[in-house]
Amino acid sequence: MMPAIRLPGWARRSREVRRLTVPQYFAQGGPGSYSTIHPEAVAHNPLPCNVSSRDALPAERGWWGYSFHDVPERTSGETFLATVPCCRVVWYRDETQGGDFFPAVLAGTGDALDMRELRFRPRHAAALRSGAETVRLSQATWIVERVYHNHSHWLTAHLPKLLLLRAMERLDSVLLPRERTPAIDGSLRLLGFDPEAFRTFAPDRFLQVDELTLIGTDRFRPELLRLVGEASGASAVPRGTRRVFISRSRAARRRLLNEEALWPLLRDAGFERVHLEDLPFEQQAALMRETAVLCAPHGAGLTNMLFAPREADIIEFADPGFPNPNFYALASALGHRYWLVAAASHGDCHPLEKDLSCAPAAVADVLRRLPA
Repeated sequence: MMPAIRLPGWARRSREVRRLTVPQYFAQGGPGSYSTIHPEAVAHNPLPCNVSSRDALPAERGWWGYSFHDVPERTSGETFLATVPCCRVVWYRDETQGGDFFPAVLAGTGDALDMRELRFRPRHAAALRSGAETVRLSQATWIVERVYHNHSHWLTAHLPKLLLLRAMERLDSVLLPRERTPAIDGSLRLLGFDPEAFRTFAPDRFLQVDELTLIGTDRFRPELLRLVGEASGASAVPRGTRRVFISRSRAARRRLLNEEALWPLLRDAGFERVHLEDLPFEQQAALMRETAVLCAPHGAGLTNMLFAPREADIIEFADPGFPNPNFYALASALGHRYWLVAAASHGDCHPLEKDLSCAPAAVADVLRRLPA
């Protein structure tokens, strides 16, 4: 049993904490070690199959930091491994956002280390001032990002880190959350990991780590995402034969309001309708290995294209007014063909919550153009 200690009284207000990216921390003389695994690179990706001009793609970057218009020549960020001494790892859950998990890392210098989805926020300062207990570790590797329990975030942001660390024989000190979904454990088993073999961190105690290792990745870097297909066997199977439509009719948001009107078109084109919530994760992945065409409204289920054979056709129904380019970037990184069907959004709520509808003619046009 590791000893419990209390955070010291130096914890300051958030405005007094200097936020640095990990490269900035080292550039300013911070102690530790830093190595680049993949340098920054530009990926040259095809346009969506039914889009003839890049200028037709939305250029709005929103909070994603890049747009549909950027994906054809998207810059993949660096992959790095850094070890920093004397770190504190703190977090909180935001009840107003469904209990989403927000972690942050503070170096021994007092600087907050900002990475993608790992960022010091005002509520972290409040957590530090609360005097919460913390557990001391001599070594740990931290891979956990904000909203790790989200299906898409776990598959695209966390699994590639684990696979890369396994290839480097550096899994021994990795910490996983004690609170995990069945899909998280199912994905670990699918890729040859034993979920019970990892050390875990408790949700009610922060960490003081003498030597903390961080791995920085770009969530849509081809070299990393393709590790998932290789480890799952998807990259070794021939092109599938099934056409799969993922229904969101049971979801609380982003439902396809005219799904029943569109279903005859999809059914007659050879699609089967599935509700992923009916399938354990292992069955979802098995279905994807047999899939030639995957169609769905914008949503986390599209992330399962990770387990489809290369050159699958991916059809996304998405609102160009809320242009989240992640599934276009994901399909491109995996070598799939991507089709974008413009959808209208409905509802007086946050764009992420709005339901969708698609014009039948737009859907029919894509279905006619699919490879036989």
